[in-house]
Amino acid sequence: MRTFIAIELPQGIKDSLSRLQEELKATEADVKWVAPENIHLTLKFLGEIDDKKLEKITKIIDDAAKEKNKFQIRISSLGTFPKIDFPRVIWVGVDIGDKETKAIAEELEEKIAKIGIPKENRPFSSHITIGRTKSSLNREKLVQNLKNKAELGANKLEFYVTKITLFQSTLTPHGPIYKVLKETNLKTT
Repeated sequence: MRTFIAIELPQGIKDSLSRLQEELKATEADVKWVAPENIHLTLKFLGEIDDKKLEKITKIIDDAAKEKNKFQIRISSLGTFPKIDFPRVIWVGVDIGDKETKAIAEELEEKIAKIGIPKENRPFSSHITIGRTKSSLNREKLVQNLKNKAELGANKLEFYVTKITLFQSTLTPHGPIYKVLKETNLKTT
């Protein structure tokens, strides 16, 4: 089964990000937008795993979560990979909570590598993907709109992270379908 570990977002945050997507859609750029119900912050993409690895991963998540306190995240910026003038991935970034998110992701990365799932080639970045460009159609309009919204200003979005979620991802012609396999609560001190 195809799986990943993530921080699930509250519905109000998903709704706000959906409104941001709608504003960016006005550029008519060729972008595949992430369905609002699927927006999340990925901690570790696992790919295809079997039941034996699933058991080990569940234990790793439980061990990591019991050592971490709940924490606040603030979504504060809009950006792209690889760079703003040639966007492939459109994301919102985290300022408050970045350190905590990275610490969890790095711990998961290290421990999961020990059970045979390769480490990522690039360092972890606390971001939430909201879209992926499919072509350069109307790219200039999109880039200008992204630059105008780079700092989300007064619309900074905040929430508390209280759990880590293991998802199964089933790919379909209409986009992925995510199913929660396991939720593990963080410490609430």
